[in-house]
Amino acid sequence: MEIRKPNNVELEKIGNLSAQAIYDGTLGEVMPTYEKVQQLVQPLLAKGNYYLVAVEADEILGWVLIGKSVDQFSDSMHGFIFELYVLEEYRGKGISTLLMKEAVEHLKNDGHTEIRLSAKVENHAVKLYERMGFRTRRVTMSLSL
Repeated sequence: MEIRKPNNVELEKIGNLSAQAIYDGTLGEVMPTYEKVQQLVQPLLAKGNYYLVAVEADEILGWVLIGKSVDQFSDSMHGFIFELYVLEEYRGKGISTLLMKEAVEHLKNDGHTEIRLSAKVENHAVKLYERMGFRTRRVTMSLSL
């Protein structure tokens, strides 16, 4: 398996699979259209954020979308993991961990001294993030009416 920046064909495949990634990441709450995914992702890519893709025998196993973000209170810059996704048939093989380690290394090499991410509390990936040393910083709450 290789983890690297994707080529254009792989970027297109990721774009076509991203709605499922968002659906899985929101635990089935949101299934965006292809257009909505593009509306979310294209501005991130235009700002220099980028994907790392896990590939084996020309098959995409998963990806992580990483880059930078600005703290809304202090205006300080930090690394950010926008999306982590492993295709269902490749889960349970440690690919998420390898993608996260590579993402952390890239963000560190990009000069970031802090990395943040956001995830639903019930998402199984939260345990991975905690094992890697991520700690809860902020809690977002909601009230259904």
